[in-house]
Amino acid sequence: MKYERQPYSETAEYNLAGFGNMKMRVPKFEYPISVKENFRRAYKRENPLWVPNHMTEFVNTMVATLTGAGEMDWTRKDPYDWFDWFGCEWSFVPLVGGSMLKPGTRLLDDVRNWEKGVKWPNFDEYDFEGLCGKFMKEKYDPEKITHINIGLGLTERFVAIMGGYTEAMCAFALEPEAVKEYFAAFVEFTKSFFDRLMKYVPIDMITYHDDWGTERDTFFSPKMMEELVFEPTKDLMSHIKSRGVCIEHHSCGNIKRFMPYICRTGADFMQLQARANDIPGLKAEWGDKVGFNIMLTSESIGNRPITEAIRDTVDKYARGGGLYVGLYARDQNTLWDACSELYCYSREYYDAQ
Repeated sequence: MKYERQPYSETAEYNLAGFGNMKMRVPKFEYPISVKENFRRAYKRENPLWVPNHMTEFVNTMVATLTGAGEMDWTRKDPYDWFDWFGCEWSFVPLVGGSMLKPGTRLLDDVRNWEKGVKWPNFDEYDFEGLCGKFMKEKYDPEKITHINIGLGLTERFVAIMGGYTEAMCAFALEPEAVKEYFAAFVEFTKSFFDRLMKYVPIDMITYHDDWGTERDTFFSPKMMEELVFEPTKDLMSHIKSRGVCIEHHSCGNIKRFMPYICRTGADFMQLQARANDIPGLKAEWGDKVGFNIMLTSESIGNRPITEAIRDTVDKYARGGGLYVGLYARDQNTLWDACSELYCYSREYYDAQ
């Protein structure tokens, strides 16, 4: 069946979508099933009817919004320093649009002293109930996917408290038992944090940030993955999934050699660095076990027509489900056409399967 693409016009029915105060019009669709049911089918790889669209079908929020914990201010364009709720100091770098650990920051000199050196955030010092209630009142939409970026994961937090990758990787090699003990404690902390959020917000999806590599290769060896990182990661993801929540693992770097472990941790989606990984190849090899988030921006599309880029994405990654797309465009007409093409073309694609 062919689905009609509705062109943008001032009189067309629309919804508003975007981030923060930057809202633009997007097409209003008549979905054959609920957005949540289709998303469940997508991440379970159980015959979705269309490819979910992060821009139009998700309500996205961050830890700071729900807790009051320190977090990077994405609206600022100037350099500044800030502290997270573990006490790590970060420097925002406008040129790259992100933060790096401030040079000289080191909360733990010796991983063997982690029990005394790590100051775990005290949840009672944060207004979970009030801020989550504000989110539920002002932002929550029961028809959309409630998506929370839960912050630094197992190895990323360890790198931060140790003062950088050199110190953290030396600890991996020299003090593996102490690292294991710290990881076990971090997992229990994160489980408790997740459970506290679930008390106030009906979460549908968590994005878990844990970078495992550079653009050349992984930060640590498969042996270290097997002995240190895999089991606590699987334990945490199993806990989150036991509550019926989809989990996406974001990782920068070339982490191809860790894909067998990723599939065993239970991650539903991977959000990978496109220039560091052959994502079409990973889909072909591992797509029956894990899904992928593909980002389409003005920069990634280049000079191609938006419809061509979207059709190419659906053709490469949509087979069998396990795909959702992030669409970003600064131009109103481009965003409208992109959302329309993604929905209509993916409906046609899945109808033909």
